[in-house]
Amino acid sequence: MPIPTEVRLKRAERRLEVSFDDGARFSLPAEYLRVESPSAQVQGHGPGQKQLVAGRRAVGILSMEPVGHYAVRLVFDDLHDSGIYTWDYLHQLGREQDQRWADYQAQLAARGLSRDPPPRR
Repeated sequence: MPIPTEVRLKRAERRLEVSFDDGARFSLPAEYLRVESPSAQVQGHGPGQKQLVAGRRAVGILSMEPVGHYAVRLVFDDLHDSGIYTWDYLHQLGREQDQRWADYQAQLAARGLSRDPPPRR
């Protein structure tokens, strides 16, 4: 399991930067982290239950809280706070970012959804 050597929340840039002991470094956008949240609300409780989260282009991260020595909990400004991001999962998100992001955008397009939040009334 990769171990982070540095985890830095860049609120103004809406990014989480993570460096690992294997030399990997990732700059993960808040929107990407939010739509790939490991929470049951997003991932479901079994295979094939993952929910497509739209309208989060402008989401930010309010805080980052350590969970033991193995993970962080991210609190997003849309009040989603139930995902525990293990070091292994963050490393996986970094490695697979290009493919996961392309898949996410294709799924949005196929369902006629947008990364932008719906207009306020």
